[in-house]
Amino acid sequence: MMQYRVWHRTAYTYGEPVQDSVGQFHLMPRDLPWQRVTASSVEVDPSPGDIAPDTDVFGNSATYFHLTDPHEKLTITASSEVTVDTPAYDSGALARPWEDARPLLNTHLPEAWRAVEFALESPRVRHEPETTAYGALSLTPGRPLGEAVTDLMRRIYRDFDYDKTATTVTSTVGDAMRARAGVCQDFAHVALACLRAHGVAARYVSGYLATQPPPGKERVFGADASHAWLAVWLPGTDQWLAIDPTNDQWANDRYVTVAWGRDYGDVSPVRGIIFTQAKNSTLRVSVDVAPLALAAPTEGAA
Repeated sequence: MMQYRVWHRTAYTYGEPVQDSVGQFHLMPRDLPWQRVTASSVEVDPSPGDIAPDTDVFGNSATYFHLTDPHEKLTITASSEVTVDTPAYDSGALARPWEDARPLLNTHLPEAWRAVEFALESPRVRHEPETTAYGALSLTPGRPLGEAVTDLMRRIYRDFDYDKTATTVTSTVGDAMRARAGVCQDFAHVALACLRAHGVAARYVSGYLATQPPPGKERVFGADASHAWLAVWLPGTDQWLAIDPTNDQWANDRYVTVAWGRDYGDVSPVRGIIFTQAKNSTLRVSVDVAPLALAAPTEGAA
């Protein structure tokens, strides 16, 4: 079990005043069987005239805001305290043939109806011929689900390079497959496409991964980042096996889950629409995930 203080600041600066800003953010971690949120808060500056915390269709915390006063800066700062355990999985479900994890073909199984949406194409996870073929190398007939999914995770980790310059936020699964490179978002989307093309239900997960500074180096506040991975439905249960192809491991007590959906588009940390004459803007994101005993005070943080 680990306890963390998570701090996430998103700061926009605009070249000209913004007259109207409408947005949504997914920044509050979820309460889950293996994750407990003991404190959470979010501040929007300037203060919006309308702000409405809500729960989206996937059960994530989703807050909508509307700012009508002219502004040249917008800052959203979220802070949470979370206790995380390493998830435990049903060994029998992990040993079942991967073919059982196809809810459209196994509608008789408990929880299959909840998983159907995550077995279909989504806007950012299309079924490319390359991903269908790539996934088939791990999804061999009758192979145990846990083994097959782990093999796919390890192959992506081995075959793809982590390269922030290889893709952008709008890159497709096909782009990442051709480049054999990308970032955590791309690797999660590739794995989802490989699985869903064969009918396996899997969902995109966004959150944070607690990291350690290199040996001999001091921990730098605000130098962490958001992270993305995926979770695969375990047939006959309400459990989902969380795997991280970026780091070649199952999610453990270092992973803080914020939201899940079909792909990044469902759970992006902040998104919205602005009305302005500005021709340019800047975005700065700072994230800190610290063991609670080491967490730096929020007040005065840059």
